[in-house]
Amino acid sequence: MFIIRNIKLTYTQIIAFGTLAIMLLGGVLLSLPISSRSGDSTPLINAFFTAASATSVTGLVIYDTYSHWSSFGQVIILFLIQIGGLGFMTVVTLFSMFLRRRIGLRERRLLMESANTLKIGGIVLLIKKILIGTFIFESIGAILLFIRFYPEMGLKSGLFNAIFHSVSAFCNAGFDIMGKYGEFTSLTRYSKDIVVNITVMTLIIIGSIGFVVWDDIGKNRLNFKKYLLHTKIVLTTTAILIFVSAILFYIFEVNRTMVNMTISEKILASFFQSITPRTAGFNTINMTRLSESSSLLTIILMFIGGSPGSTAGGIKTTTFVVLIIGAISSAKHKQDLSIFKRRLENNALKRASSITFIYMFSTLLSICIICGIQDFTMKEVLFEVYSAAGTVGLSMGITPYLNSISKLIIIVLMYGGKVGSLSLALVLAEKKEVIPISRPIEKIIIG
Repeated sequence: MFIIRNIKLTYTQIIAFGTLAIMLLGGVLLSLPISSRSGDSTPLINAFFTAASATSVTGLVIYDTYSHWSSFGQVIILFLIQIGGLGFMTVVTLFSMFLRRRIGLRERRLLMESANTLKIGGIVLLIKKILIGTFIFESIGAILLFIRFYPEMGLKSGLFNAIFHSVSAFCNAGFDIMGKYGEFTSLTRYSKDIVVNITVMTLIIIGSIGFVVWDDIGKNRLNFKKYLLHTKIVLTTTAILIFVSAILFYIFEVNRTMVNMTISEKILASFFQSITPRTAGFNTINMTRLSESSSLLTIILMFIGGSPGSTAGGIKTTTFVVLIIGAISSAKHKQDLSIFKRRLENNALKRASSITFIYMFSTLLSICIICGIQDFTMKEVLFEVYSAAGTVGLSMGITPYLNSISKLIIIVLMYGGKVGSLSLALVLAEKKEVIPISRPIEKIIIG
């Protein structure tokens, strides 16, 4: 950590550049001949794309992970997913703990920024809880998946598959190594398997609600009234999104992609499809066969994403809720934003609006460029772009056919989705001294 103390950058810049450095290193390692199953070097742009997708826990892939990458390459991808899920500073802190180095105030502020926590006090203890909790959840998930994989894959392959998919699900990465049963099939082979579905869905939800929520639940157990306002918003919004989306997916797909399933299988698939678009990236049904309504609903869920301080992307559930509360308050001509008998801070709506605008501007610009340089349908590009920006990983199958410019655009979107659209804007913005000048007020017509 002594290196960080001598770096004259803002906390946001250190996190952003640290994440970028890991992506670049991962790209170099994946480009080596040892990383590919054929023993040939992988083109650097494709290797960097895969590394960026793994580190940003997105899951968009140019190559089928099992078919193209060797065991070494798959392990590198697994490490990148784990680092991306935990966060750059959490991993650095882990090494500092092993080396028994003292974690100073500057590092603690970095950890607070990285974990998206509300206060600096107890941040090191929280990081320890994150590391222990991650290990426990991923281990339980791996054991449950191993029980299912072992009979058909054997000990070695079954164990590695269980660990890989448990880590990928918990980190909301969406990477899979099921290519032996068909390239780019994800978990469609297990669409009717209750153990695999429930395990993966549970890991995705736990990983997407955020570390602050974990800590709050750990302290207050099931006493909802004692939870932080942040926790109440996250849990309530997550539950509503899951159940409402599952009902809608069932209605939209009951006589289409799920027509040959039993009622219980349709319900299982509907819930899986309602959970995975919020940054997980796995799929148990063929995404290219979704109805127009389901495709739009999936894009909306990818846009919202998970919750702050988690392994998920998107604008985040809290941002979504603040925008809704802001709209309702504006319609009622109220100044304050209130929810669960609490008033939100004054700049909450401004920050939420900024995040959403940057997110929308970057995605719409990307869609215009990709549509202009490649012959894809608008639906395919919309799906791909929002999947990248939300660090989801779902695709209509166009990822392997992106040209170099489109790949670079998707890489930037995945990177921005990982570090946060507003954070990336702050990193790229020139730092200037703010002069406190109060300008004259003049009204304009809005709406």
